[in-house]
Amino acid sequence: MPHPLRVLHVYAGNLYGGVERMLATLASARVDGLEQSFALSFDGRLADELRRMDARVELLGPVRVSRPWTALRARSRLARVIRASRPDVVVCHSTWAHGIFAPVARGRGVPLVFWLHDVVRGGTWADRLARRTPPDLAICTSRFAQAALDRLWPHVPAEVVYPPVPPPTVEPASGREVRLELDTSIEDVVFLMASRFDPAKGHRVLLDALASMREVEGWTCWIAGGASGPREAAHLAGMRALAEGAGIAGRVRFLGERADVPRLMAAADVLCQPNLSPDAFGIAFVEGMYAGLPVVTSALGGALEAVDSTTGILVAPGRVDALTEALRELAGSSGRRAELGAAGPARARALCDPHRQAERMRQVLAAAGQG
Repeated sequence: MPHPLRVLHVYAGNLYGGVERMLATLASARVDGLEQSFALSFDGRLADELRRMDARVELLGPVRVSRPWTALRARSRLARVIRASRPDVVVCHSTWAHGIFAPVARGRGVPLVFWLHDVVRGGTWADRLARRTPPDLAICTSRFAQAALDRLWPHVPAEVVYPPVPPPTVEPASGREVRLELDTSIEDVVFLMASRFDPAKGHRVLLDALASMREVEGWTCWIAGGASGPREAAHLAGMRALAEGAGIAGRVRFLGERADVPRLMAAADVLCQPNLSPDAFGIAFVEGMYAGLPVVTSALGGALEAVDSTTGILVAPGRVDALTEALRELAGSSGRRAELGAAGPARARALCDPHRQAERMRQVLAAAGQG
């Protein structure tokens, strides 16, 4: 009987976001013929989650660009990991990890795969460093992301694998408790936005649209997400001032960073994120669909692959009037909300069922390993 495909994931991030959640989900998806291990630059939440799932975790140590010896030391550790674990394929996640670590896999003669999670621009120092080591294959998180891959390597073969996203484990009945906690009427239509507090996510467009709906009774908006750094803190302060000046501050809850977004989704009625610039995919939209929420977002980027007319409303980016029309429609029609929400879970599973996507990844990587 052939041995399972041994995959070594290499990642260098030190925060916890979409890539980290995806790696944890992959580790939890038990697929026949697949053996996964993880080489990480930083210890922390991701490493802890992986260990709790009994996944093999190797720590390479943090890499600082201003300290070249840290990169050399981490590369040396990865070389030892590869010698000991003998993976069939090494997968580097993001241009940062690929630029630092891909030469090690290439030097050891192991098939090399790059996983593109973001919209690559091609001009950052990480992009330039990654470009030096073309992979045998690229996996892209969406067709939209794939279209930008030639900014790194024009001739590298690529496959699209949507990220695995697990369904929520929150009981819908908890929604009443959440509304009580957040001083929100059980009868209100709740618009939820849950994202980084980055201006590109469209907070201003949402608040401008809600301001034009101030005469409409029976809605509340929850905005979840904390500020990371001075720029986002200034944006948050500006949005608070905007809500106050527009006379809707009493109906908008700025919730800060939340670890319980699935609970918020279980208690909300509509998920709204009117992006001003494209996301590579949009895991939050899939999570909203799993929760049975209609999704309102901008018609650009990976959102066009995640959300369709059966599960949400796509509006022109930056158009306050278009967003206002969509929110008015959903606020005024429980039937329309129910129709769009009912189609969400099936579409979320079709796109991002964890076991199915892990199996697709195995098939794609097995072909790369044989190549």
